[in-house]
Amino acid sequence: MNLSSFLTELKRRRVYSVAVAYIVTSWLLIQVATQVFPFFAVPDWIVRLIIWLLIVGLPVSVTCAWAFEITPEGIRRDEAVDPRRRLVRRTGRKLTALVVLLAAAAATLTIFRQVRSHQADEKNISALPAPDSASKSIAVLPFENLSEDKANAYFVSGIRDEILTSLAQLRTLNVRSRISADKYKTNPENLAGTARELGVANVIAGSVQKDGDNVLINVQLIDAQSGAHLWAQSYRRRVQDLFGVQGEIAQNVADALRIKLAPAQKERLLVPPTTSVRAHDLFLRAHAFGAHADEQSLEQKITLLQQAVGEDPNYAIAWGDLAGAYLTIADAYRAPREVLDPMRRSALRAVQADADLGVGHIWLGAVSMLYDRDFPLAKRELERAVALNPNSADAHRWLGWYLARVERNFTSGREELQRARLLDPLYTWPILFECLIELAREKYESAARLAEQVLEVDPHFFYDVDPIANVSCAEGCWQDAIKRYESLPPALLVRPNFQLAICYAHIGELDRAQRILADLEALSQTRYVDQVHLAAIYAALGDKDKAFAALDRACDDRSARVSTPRFYSWLSPLFDDPRFSALEHKVAHSALSSSREAEP
Repeated sequence: MNLSSFLTELKRRRVYSVAVAYIVTSWLLIQVATQVFPFFAVPDWIVRLIIWLLIVGLPVSVTCAWAFEITPEGIRRDEAVDPRRRLVRRTGRKLTALVVLLAAAAATLTIFRQVRSHQADEKNISALPAPDSASKSIAVLPFENLSEDKANAYFVSGIRDEILTSLAQLRTLNVRSRISADKYKTNPENLAGTARELGVANVIAGSVQKDGDNVLINVQLIDAQSGAHLWAQSYRRRVQDLFGVQGEIAQNVADALRIKLAPAQKERLLVPPTTSVRAHDLFLRAHAFGAHADEQSLEQKITLLQQAVGEDPNYAIAWGDLAGAYLTIADAYRAPREVLDPMRRSALRAVQADADLGVGHIWLGAVSMLYDRDFPLAKRELERAVALNPNSADAHRWLGWYLARVERNFTSGREELQRARLLDPLYTWPILFECLIELAREKYESAARLAEQVLEVDPHFFYDVDPIANVSCAEGCWQDAIKRYESLPPALLVRPNFQLAICYAHIGELDRAQRILADLEALSQTRYVDQVHLAAIYAALGDKDKAFAALDRACDDRSARVSTPRFYSWLSPLFDDPRFSALEHKVAHSALSSSREAEP
């Protein structure tokens, strides 16, 4: 049989039509499996099995189309069928109509998915509230320290932050957080430009002078565009009489901006967080460490906050900051199990001391999500934190992280993170969390842009991995990631880097990968090392048994990363192994309930 005759025979036996119909039908089935199955928690391996079965079925269907014929009596081998008994015309038309119908359905579904994805991405930005440029937005710039003793800088910074905290309680006022405002000077030359970059219409500038027990606070509310002073006042107090001044300032700002306050709001603003001079001073000293995440700073911060709540056991915001400090030191420098009890207790005490203060709910929600694995409680607490303090970038970023990590609701997660970025444009963590969500969605170009933004805000940002190298690894660009790591200042790599070992393993430089692995295992004998990192290296080296043994240890350590392990591409070589599903089941049934849940 020559080629022309063979092709004619293929057409006569409708092999082309069967192949096209099979491919189009398979495409539709794959779309349904990938879009619908996740809602029913169907494991990924079942989706992959369906895809492989459909691939294997293509040559089978084509072979059957060649070998068999449909007749009025049923299916018969082609050679045994009388040409007059064939249903070529009728079945051919039906098959052609079916192919056209399936192709149209597949095209419609594909277009719908693309449009919906585009609309979802646009919704993340367009649906978010724009900064209120009319009058109801404000930033508190760093206060000037006019004290002769410059060691009082912690006191000046703390007073300014407490004013900001009081303002954040005004829910109709859009308040920029401390971190973004800290990037600017006390009295910027271009005030309008600074306000425009922060996305606010008004700024508060001020100064503090402390001389012994005497304190002088000067505060000015300025219209950023015109430079006009909307309100200004000086407060002379002794240290022991300072309590409540911050709330009084917030109330005067609300009056100047014509923000109506309910009587209960006014009363709450004037309630001081503590009346203990000693506790207040310790809190301000701890607060001066800000967002420093090095081990020494965190240890000092924890010590000072422990002393503050020892002086005043009802100091809610100090309890909240203590919970946050414990959470930050966990996984990075301490085994989570080692600090979980005081971490959880601090968050609970914050909520119990003041259930209407958002900070306690933020940290109780974060602890419940990352370490207790009590996901229903985590969601309730984080939603409560956002409702109580919509001006809190931390509340929005932790809720967004929950929605993405636990519920894999990437769209809503990104919306919350972008609200956090509106409130605090120069806060690195919401940007990084959004970058990690894009990696989970396999949106690598978007993830790369966000990684670059993290480093634009903080060129020395490094937590576990370098943001740009992490994107390269997720894409499988191992050489690019290695070049990035090798270009970093040695001071950033304070311990052997597990992701660099993963890169070496994937390009075949096994000796270098195993050397880093050995260094981390040796370090784990004296310091805490997250076992998830070791598992990721073992996975890259192909040693799945040791990888799962490390993940079991991480689960017992209450590692934050093992609470939602499928979120991390480092572990992707293990995803199809049945033991990975068993690990997820173990995590899902290992919740630790708080000794007493927070009151609503």
